[in-house]
Amino acid sequence: MPIIVHLDAMLARRGMSLTELSERVDITLANLSILKTGKARAIRFSTLEAICTALDCQPGDLLQNKDDI
Repeated sequence: MPIIVHLDAMLARRGMSLTELSERVDITLANLSILKTGKARAIRFSTLEAICTALDCQPGDLLQNKDDI
């Protein structure tokens, strides 16, 4: 069950760079890049919550099951 990460699209909608998000949520740029490219194997709920708060979105706006496409 592959999960697709829509972080790029959400950043574009919010007019925010990955660097700015990194600073807002205090997560390294490298770790956000891994998430953005879909190479992450896991994500902590606290990290997902921080990203959603910074982007004013819901987890479902960022993550999608590939089977739902």
